[in-house]
Amino acid sequence: MDDFSDLLPRFDLRGMDLQLDRMQAALQELANPAATIPAIQVVGTNGKGSIVRFLESALCTSGISCGVTTSPHLVSWCERIRINETAISTHALRELLLDLQGVSQRHKLTPFELLITASLVAFEQESPDLLLLEVGLGGRLDATTAHPRRPVIAMASIGLDHCEHLGSTLSAIAAEKAAAIPKHATVISADQEPAVRAVLEETCREQQANLHWVNPLPDDWQLGLMGNIQRSNAAVALGALQALEPLGWRISDADIRTGFQRARWPGRLQTVRWRGHPLRLDGAHNPPAARQLACERHNWPGAEHGVTWILAIQAHKDAVAMLNALVEPNDQVWVVPVPGHTSWSREALVNAMPARASQLKRADNVAAVLGALSLESSWPKPMPTVAGSLYLIGDLFSRSVVRAE
Repeated sequence: MDDFSDLLPRFDLRGMDLQLDRMQAALQELANPAATIPAIQVVGTNGKGSIVRFLESALCTSGISCGVTTSPHLVSWCERIRINETAISTHALRELLLDLQGVSQRHKLTPFELLITASLVAFEQESPDLLLLEVGLGGRLDATTAHPRRPVIAMASIGLDHCEHLGSTLSAIAAEKAAAIPKHATVISADQEPAVRAVLEETCREQQANLHWVNPLPDDWQLGLMGNIQRSNAAVALGALQALEPLGWRISDADIRTGFQRARWPGRLQTVRWRGHPLRLDGAHNPPAARQLACERHNWPGAEHGVTWILAIQAHKDAVAMLNALVEPNDQVWVVPVPGHTSWSREALVNAMPARASQLKRADNVAAVLGALSLESSWPKPMPTVAGSLYLIGDLFSRSVVRAE
């Protein structure tokens, strides 16, 4: 599989370098690709990808063509650019990145900026009716915010993450994300923390934007994504779809329901198989997502007797807060590294939270843990849960360690 390493600047060298001027200059040089196609921009900390998938599935069900860009990917860079639910081909993405090398070098684009530029060029070529743009980080200076026509903003849950780039308080992080809201936009959000709510309301007043708060969808909505939080994410998607009506699109309730039911998004409370044994995968990689995952455990039969966690957490994440949210006294936690990334070790976690030492075990990788569990008298119930990093989940799929059900 093509990893495009010869065409994409190394993420670890450029890292997060948030600015908009580079992106705007690059797009201007390219005659502003896809600038006339309206977009729903999806902003927030957790749930952005799920909201995009609900939107994408409903739009395609209704016959409205859409170009989608999301991040990160699990297995292939091509996942990040989709037209009508079909990922761009390896050949097409390679050709795009080759064509954009000069622009990228002249404007010193980051890898994410180059990928967003490539997606907009692809959308210009394919001319979909609508774009779905998932913010990578923040909002104010995110590359997707360079797109000039974003009449609808779908706001996912905002929490503490990437504090080193966005600020150390909920208000600061919310301000960075809310700054993506353009004048006169329609903004859809489910319930937020009070500090976040205050920032969104103030920003929308300043921008003369229409802010709509939505409640989780009731149980009569069948959703293709598992977990109670998806009822809030789907409600945001529903509100965003309804906000398209004044812009000329009317999507039937039947198409929305069908689209939401058929939505799929790997690595989010997904059940897979390892050598026939069930395994749960979830991409929770920050404290708010860990708290949400902790709520889900109450729906797992037998969880009161203890859950087996297999956790891989990058070193810059707040692992202590994540474990405090997830781990209960009867649980056991296997700590494994995130492939290719500096990670929390068992030793570092024991030093940070010695009271948890007896619950923490170390292993070199997920397969080693699963092998050890398979030697026990019975497979754990509830099934073991792998979490902490989407990079880890992507690695499991890319190496065929697990198989989707």
